[in-house]
This record gives sequence, structure tokens and C-alpha cells, in this order.
Amino acid sequence: MPNFSIDTTDRRILEQLQENSRLTNVELADKINLSPSPCLRRIRNLESSGVIKGYMALVDQTAVDLPVSVFIQVSLERQVFSDLAQFEEIVRARPEVMECYLMTGDADYMLRVVTRDLEAYQQFLLEHLTQIPGVASIKSSFALKQVVYKTALPL
Repeated sequence: MPNFSIDTTDRRILEQLQENSRLTNVELADKINLSPSPCLRRIRNLESSGVIKGYMALVDQTAVDLPVSVFIQVSLERQVFSDLAQFEEIVRARPEVMECYLMTGDADYMLRVVTRDLEAYQQFLLEHLTQIPGVASIKSSFALKQVVYKTALPL
């Protein structure tokens, strides 16, 4: 997103789309007091510049039988580019891994994984995560309750 400046109108568009991305262009333009044509042009600019990465449906993980959320701290034996790249490539391919962050501090990575139950988590852990070359330690924490979950950025 080099050299792309977001102004107040763009922020208003983004706020509305984060709340409801199914708004029609006419509805969105009306909500932000802009005519449809410039509104659509701004949306296209936000999309082409990469500010808007995509549109999707947020699915309730419990409703689709994936109620278990696990936060996993992973430390590697060595923090060299090839080991980091290999780890990232492998976890990126696992459907259970919802988020993965390269971290500072005690662990190299923090993952958020969802599964249907503890047995499925154990299977993921033993058959996949522990099999990644260079993994030195794994610490798991199970979420008991989701207190806050947001997808909208505070613009």
C-alpha cells in the first residue's frame, strides 16, 4: 500500500463496510452522504490499493462444530530464515490454524487453532505440529470463554 492516503470519507466507507459488507453501493453512498459514482470509485481505489483485502462471511465456529479454541506458543530450535520460512509454509497449509504470528518474547510464534474437541486437537498436535522440523517447544492454552471478538478495526 505505498503512497495511498486514506481520508475521512474513505474511513467512513471502511467503517460502514466493516459493519456490513453486503451494503449496495447506493445504500453505502447514502449512509456516508456521497453520490453513488464517487463512492464506487473510492471503493475500487481502496480495493486496488490493498486497503480492502476482500469480503467474507463470518461464521460462528460453534455452529459448525468447532467449539475449541487453542492458543499455542511455539519455539523453534533456531531462528534462521530457512527454519522460519519452513514453519510458516507448513502451518499456513493447515486448515485448523486460524491465525499465526511471528512474535517477540519467550516464543517464536503464536497460533490460534480451532478444533471440534480435545481429541482432534491432540491429533493435530501429534500428527502435524510436533512433526515440523525444528520445533523445540509447544505450550498450549485453551480458551474457556470468548469475551471480545472483533473483526472491525477502530478507524
